[in-house]
Amino acid sequence: MKKINLGRVLLGGLIAGVVLNIGEFLLNEVVLGDDMRSDFARLGLPQPGGDFIAKAVVATFVLGVVITFLYAAIRTQFGSGVKTAIYAGLFAWFFIYLYTGVIYSGLGMVAMKLFWIGLVWGLVEYSLGAIAGAWIYRETEP
Repeated sequence: MKKINLGRVLLGGLIAGVVLNIGEFLLNEVVLGDDMRSDFARLGLPQPGGDFIAKAVVATFVLGVVITFLYAAIRTQFGSGVKTAIYAGLFAWFFIYLYTGVIYSGLGMVAMKLFWIGLVWGLVEYSLGAIAGAWIYRETEP
């Protein structure tokens, strides 16, 4: 049995994190920026500052590593390649976008327009991020 190459998981995860962070910036600033600022104002919340953004960027890099690790772990069952990478991305998408989006939109904290756009965007973004991480990943020999 081959062992998971943690160095490649880290490297692939950082590449996946770059893809995810670019996607999050485009989604939250370019595509939904005005709508999100309106929702923050509606809810009486301050706009996210530099401290929050720094934490979000770091957390997104960690998520890239986790997705790449998940890919490495499931490829023994599903085989290596794009399809398995997309499976890993879909696992993360489910917990990050679908599950939390349903909860937040159900509470009225997120407008339905933002929910649906984010849901579809995340599906593509997480698949691409997982593919990027998987592209770098290689297993070690025992």
